[in-house]
Amino acid sequence: MRVPKVLLAAVMATSFFGTAVGAGNDPPPAAEQGVVKGKVTLKHGGAALHKARVLIVQLGRSAETNEEGEFEFAQVPAGTYEVMARSAALGDERRTVEVRDGATATVNFELGLAVVREHVTVTATGSEQATFEALMSVTTLEPVDLIQKAQPSIGDVLEGQPGVAKRGFGVGNSRPVLRGFDGDRVLVLLDGMNAGSLASQSGDHGENLDATSLESIEIVRGPATLLYGSNAIGGVVSAFTGLQTTHEHPHEGLSGFVSGAFGSTNDLAGGGAGFEYGWSKWAIRGGTSGQRTGDYDTPIGEIANSQVRNAGGRGGFGYYGDRGFFSFGYDYDDRRYGIPFAVFFESGGADGGFIAPENEVINLRLRRHDVKLTGGARNLDAPITDIRAALGFTDYRHGEFDDQSLGTDFFNRQVNYRVTFEQRRAGLLRGTFGVSGTHRDFDAFGTEAIAPPVLQNNFALFALETVDFSRLSLQFGGRFEHVGYEPGLNPLLPVSPSRSFNGFSGGAGIRVPLWKGGAFVANYTHSFRAPALEELYNNGDHPGNVTFEIGNPLLERELGNGVDFSVRHQAQRFRAEVNFYYYALTDFVFLTPTGNLAPSGFIEAEFLQGDTRYAGVEANFDAQVRRGLWLFGGLDVTNAELTSSITSPSTGQVTPADTPLPRIPPVRGRLGIDLRWKGLSVRPEGVFARDQNDIFPTETPTPGYALANLTVSYTVPRAHSVSVFSVHFFNLGDRLYRNHLSFIKDLAPEIGRGVRVSATVRFQ
Repeated sequence: MRVPKVLLAAVMATSFFGTAVGAGNDPPPAAEQGVVKGKVTLKHGGAALHKARVLIVQLGRSAETNEEGEFEFAQVPAGTYEVMARSAALGDERRTVEVRDGATATVNFELGLAVVREHVTVTATGSEQATFEALMSVTTLEPVDLIQKAQPSIGDVLEGQPGVAKRGFGVGNSRPVLRGFDGDRVLVLLDGMNAGSLASQSGDHGENLDATSLESIEIVRGPATLLYGSNAIGGVVSAFTGLQTTHEHPHEGLSGFVSGAFGSTNDLAGGGAGFEYGWSKWAIRGGTSGQRTGDYDTPIGEIANSQVRNAGGRGGFGYYGDRGFFSFGYDYDDRRYGIPFAVFFESGGADGGFIAPENEVINLRLRRHDVKLTGGARNLDAPITDIRAALGFTDYRHGEFDDQSLGTDFFNRQVNYRVTFEQRRAGLLRGTFGVSGTHRDFDAFGTEAIAPPVLQNNFALFALETVDFSRLSLQFGGRFEHVGYEPGLNPLLPVSPSRSFNGFSGGAGIRVPLWKGGAFVANYTHSFRAPALEELYNNGDHPGNVTFEIGNPLLERELGNGVDFSVRHQAQRFRAEVNFYYYALTDFVFLTPTGNLAPSGFIEAEFLQGDTRYAGVEANFDAQVRRGLWLFGGLDVTNAELTSSITSPSTGQVTPADTPLPRIPPVRGRLGIDLRWKGLSVRPEGVFARDQNDIFPTETPTPGYALANLTVSYTVPRAHSVSVFSVHFFNLGDRLYRNHLSFIKDLAPEIGRGVRVSATVRFQ
């Protein structure tokens, strides 16, 4: 524990002294600082681009262009900066500009269609930053990407991104798995706060997120504990509705979008629409979305009771002054989906698989009300330049119906708060620190109420500091977190003790430029995770995980040490990234079968702890072979196993070291070409997965597969709008294949041959 203590001391000292240094350096008068201004136009035709986004990379400051395509940054400290311009569905462009005291620097941009596009992340550091500069590995999907991948569940939308697989118990509940981590180790955020669902607790629970309504999704892979929580060792999936904006000013005038998607093989139909109207320093926003599917077809027939329905709406308003701002937002989501093969038992066959002697018609209904209030101050002439506070309330209800009868009712109500302080840059040092917390009230009633009512309280202090040298950047930070559980009484369950956990997470990273457009990034992270509610208190039949679960209220905290290494290159004609990671986890909690059967027929399993390690590689690239011809591809490899033996205290059964952990995705790759002519893109690709034979003793192996897909899209950019039309042909060979991370993989293969058509128009 010496390393974490040193990191904690360094973080706190840097935060204190960095602020103190800033206190002695009052900002120079505006006349002694510089101005950056310019114009953004379309590459073809020269029309001025309205509401294009311009970012000063090193400062994290952004602005939007006006009707004439012009932008301006005032009070820019002297120095050399990279300025990036970007607009929806168009390629980004960077320029280097030198700013002198009292002078104006002019930089102009021409944006056109491009394969390689850079993105901006706010999740990686808490403020806007180009993803290429981020020390974490970040993938961003914007509205055009999301509508082309339209699916009712977020796991299906994100599957295939670097390091992302999907878990599922049907179509309506798929959830992303990051670097082999699932459940409580993957944190899902909505507008910067915990989404408040119960999807991490059970394989048949889904996330209340509709991709057709979102402004963006950011996938931050690797330990992201410093800013968001101790349960983010796998990474963060951060969704943004647009109700809470990080813009310095509202969009002037009316902007919005209309999208739609239709598909065969599962009768997909859905879409969304939204708007923002800004005037002076005020803005009002709203939107609605919905999707539905029928039962999906496979090469061996239709999967009964796999239909999905979801609908939602959102609205809000805000005031954005030069120094102060606030916004209010409300989001509602309602969805229903079926659980195929809801009840099945051990077959007793040699393969240890499952059969379904009866298939009860189980349907789930989820609904979520989400209210957020955000406010703060910025551009302050003080050691703290920006203060941002957010308060959110989530009311989540989840009902499980057997035919028409309500079997189990789950309630999850959360109050989340978060306050961050941004320090004035003091020489080479800049940083953010803050406080966050959650009060959670969980309860369940009915046949699957296998945990008592629980009050959970989380509280955290965190800091993230960056030192920018001319040739490299250093980043280090820490997070102290308290997690407490107060279980209530359930007459059908044993009396459970209260538990309290305190722990520290810390990390340090370095980013070194290697050549023009190339960089090397290395990170070390020490992580702490308190056991989840279900790991401590579950006791009973849990069809969603196909087990009779036995929680352990005496579980200890989980500790981890991990390293990530990344080599990146980004240029107009070539982009590539290769990530290597290794995590050693002490007292890792996972569900271990005892070898016994419960009276219901489910396998009895208990939550035990042991030492494990995760190791893997992610790689992806886009390369221009010749004019109009691009080659793209990717590779994911994850290997995870026990590094110590585990002995069951109830049965004495020993699980030896070197045993593979359950439900780890197989080696997977993709390779394709992109043929480009003006706004037309034709992208045939192959997706390949190896056999997964490195399995836990109670798992069944999964055969490898090869799929052929084809996407044809056409983009029409205009000064005030962009339209994208696409047709996606999937599984062209009608290949029978199974997802190793599906709880019903032995019964339900993945979707067969089909086509999905989508269109979106975004105006501004």
